[in-house]
Amino acid sequence: MNEDSARRLSGVPGPDAPPEEGLGELLHRVARGDERAFERVYDTMSAPVYGLIRRILRDPAQAEEVAQEVMVEIWRSASRYDDHRGSPQAWMMTLAHRRAVDRVRAEQAGSDREVRAAAAGGGTPYDEVEEEATSHLEGERVRRCLETLTELQRQSVRLAYYGGYTYREVAKLLSSPLGTVKTRMRDGLIRLRDCLGVEW
Repeated sequence: MNEDSARRLSGVPGPDAPPEEGLGELLHRVARGDERAFERVYDTMSAPVYGLIRRILRDPAQAEEVAQEVMVEIWRSASRYDDHRGSPQAWMMTLAHRRAVDRVRAEQAGSDREVRAAAAGGGTPYDEVEEEATSHLEGERVRRCLETLTELQRQSVRLAYYGGYTYREVAKLLSSPLGTVKTRMRDGLIRLRDCLGVEW
């Protein structure tokens, strides 16, 4: 592995990384809905974000999923970035760290809940039924919105999120370059956000 690859995977920006001021300006443009600016932020930050999350989560597929969630969060909450409170990279990496820690806590809480339910020997608790019903309704909404994507975007998103495949595996399954798959995923997430009509 060359030095450049190692740096990208470790989440450490290289010497050719954009200056902090450049990222800050891009975030302000993203806050105004500028998709091209988001593409540049995505291309610059997706590897460092994944690198940080991968150090917290052991499962690479889960780390990729959380990294995508973070990139969506950056897209929807760019307006919250404040130049005076820190660098744009630090802000984005903080989002990544929080999201990764939240995933670890959620996994632990789910495991604890299963242990308690098994020990009680009872039926499914009400809050789990409600959670499943809410999840089902949200899933239907997402599935409807998936139909608005292009075939290539839909295949990439389905394989990654429903099939649990990594980017590399999706690229292999679709016989497409890895960079193309990442672009499809990014564009698909933007279109899903617009279709869901959530104010992000």
